[in-house]
Amino acid sequence: MTDATTTPPASPPASPSGHRKGWIIGGVLAALVVAAGVAVWYFVFRDTAPPPVNIERASESVDTKPNGTNATSSPDGTWTIDPSVGSFSDFTSSFVGYRVNEELAGVGAKTASGRTPEVSGTLVIDGGSATTVDITADLTTLQSDESFRDNAMRDQALQTSTFPDATFTLTEPISLGDVPAEGQTVKVDATGDLTLHGVTKEVKIPLEAKLVKGVVVVTGQIDIPFADYDIEKPVAARVLSIEDHGIMELQLFFTKQP
Repeated sequence: MTDATTTPPASPPASPSGHRKGWIIGGVLAALVVAAGVAVWYFVFRDTAPPPVNIERASESVDTKPNGTNATSSPDGTWTIDPSVGSFSDFTSSFVGYRVNEELAGVGAKTASGRTPEVSGTLVIDGGSATTVDITADLTTLQSDESFRDNAMRDQALQTSTFPDATFTLTEPISLGDVPAEGQTVKVDATGDLTLHGVTKEVKIPLEAKLVKGVVVVTGQIDIPFADYDIEKPVAARVLSIEDHGIMELQLFFTKQP
């Protein structure tokens, strides 16, 4: 008598709809993982600092002046910073600011940037030269994308609660040569006294300037070693490291006085 071997019944073939459901669920999970990764990058690791100052981008801001301006036949005369050009919300207005590289806990390396639109000043042009430049920036109104950084500026680093203003005074005339044509970019160095954190140093700031629709547009930036101005690097739980120097940047719009 032969033993009979019982063969278990074969499993039924997988339902096509079951395969589709598995692929759909897998696709949704993959999409969620990607979306979460993008969100983490966007809100945490993305460098949120605005781009550095640029004369061409700044020149486009002149179109945002509400009442427009009239081109002037001669640049000679007194020019003052015009707060009606552009808007600080998108950095199309006049401002003075800083840029410094830092590393934050849980975030990594980022560029810290703070700017203030509270800038006033005068430019005097006479006989093809800028003979007077006086600029004052209210540093107590510096704004960055991090409130902890702005708070640190008040009592640490720049100590704006004690040294609220930064000033620049030209000490050597700037030769402009022939009267620049409308829209022509002029590159010059402005030599003068920069007062920051209560310390005054002679500096030479590389500038770019352009006459656009009767507005003198000026941009520039200069490296600032903290030790030169007795600035101590701020200390905070979130800050792992910070460079010992930063960039001071400016974007200014001058209109001629009657």
